[in-house]
Amino acid sequence: MKIVYTITGMYNSGGMERVLANKANYLSHAKGVDGKSNKVIIITTDQKNRKPFFYLFEDVRCIDLGINYEDDAQLPLPFRLFATKKKKAIHRMRLRDVLLKEKADIVISMFDYDFDILCDVEDGSSKILEYHFSREAKMIEARSWLKRTIQSMRLKSWLKIIRKYDKFVVLTERDKRSWGDLPNIMVIPNYLPTFPDKLAPLNNKIVLSVGRLSYQKNFHLLIRAWSKVHIKCPDWRLVIRGNGDDKDSIIQLIDKLSLSESVSLLPSTSQIASEYLNASFLAMSSRYEGFPMVMLEAMAHGLPIVTVDYPCGASDVITNGLNGIVVGSSDSLGLANAIITLINDNANLRKMSVSARHKAEEYTESRVMGIWQNLFREISSKS
Repeated sequence: MKIVYTITGMYNSGGMERVLANKANYLSHAKGVDGKSNKVIIITTDQKNRKPFFYLFEDVRCIDLGINYEDDAQLPLPFRLFATKKKKAIHRMRLRDVLLKEKADIVISMFDYDFDILCDVEDGSSKILEYHFSREAKMIEARSWLKRTIQSMRLKSWLKIIRKYDKFVVLTERDKRSWGDLPNIMVIPNYLPTFPDKLAPLNNKIVLSVGRLSYQKNFHLLIRAWSKVHIKCPDWRLVIRGNGDDKDSIIQLIDKLSLSESVSLLPSTSQIASEYLNASFLAMSSRYEGFPMVMLEAMAHGLPIVTVDYPCGASDVITNGLNGIVVGSSDSLGLANAIITLINDNANLRKMSVSARHKAEEYTESRVMGIWQNLFREISSKS
């Protein structure tokens, strides 16, 4: 079976690129639904001969169409729209030519520049659209009335395009519900490519939080919650690992609340596993997510999760009181009380740790890729 993925590029260190690299590598070494070895191709628009950030097996072929949408990112909006329209026409022609030549069985769009092009290419392949964000998040991102109105109109126009695909795959049940009664929608979550052998001993008085220092992750809410935790539990520390544009304002808030001795703001690290092993649980304060891998990684190391109920992901994975605690979105006081509750109940913390590990086992590579293989089998039988 020949499987093609389409994406802007593989040079970034983002979560979508990491997920795609893992899936492409897995499928390239797996038997297809026809019993033969899969052939996997990744088609990009903006790679520019850059090395993929995440390792790809040698038998994963990469084809760049040389469209280079990102070159126009800094243009004023009217000029950018005009440039994008011209490039879309070139993109449509080059993508069609490549797909007609490759004769793929299945082509999967990662919901990038091609998503409104691929569905109309008549090359004989089945078409799948993947969405690695969440519908609710798009509205939360639009902070002004005008932006929300524009985004709402855009989402409605997307529905017509989404219906053209054989399958529309989202990451969570909550996101699936938000799209309404689409007949072609289904849920396939992300997965953990490796599963850790070591579990956190839960002996250190450390609460960990990991993520980009950005509006999305909302660390200001967590720090305000921690100011209340610090009063009741002064011997515990909050460790935040991440880089981003909000760093200065976060430092200012830490200083303002006199938490510099209690909160450690550290850069992101490739050795994040050691941070999980050194903590007792993970705290999250995000405004929105697609499907946070940090949450799964922490649970695989045996860390319970204390989080606000952001869209989307928390309610799919965390059962309140079993493997973590979920409080209302933007509820700083509720988050503080949940953290204090878990700090003061070591027996329950350890029970939640066991449940967290068990839940993470539902998101192993073999289990989730088995769902993908079943989907390929289903749509191949219909074509």
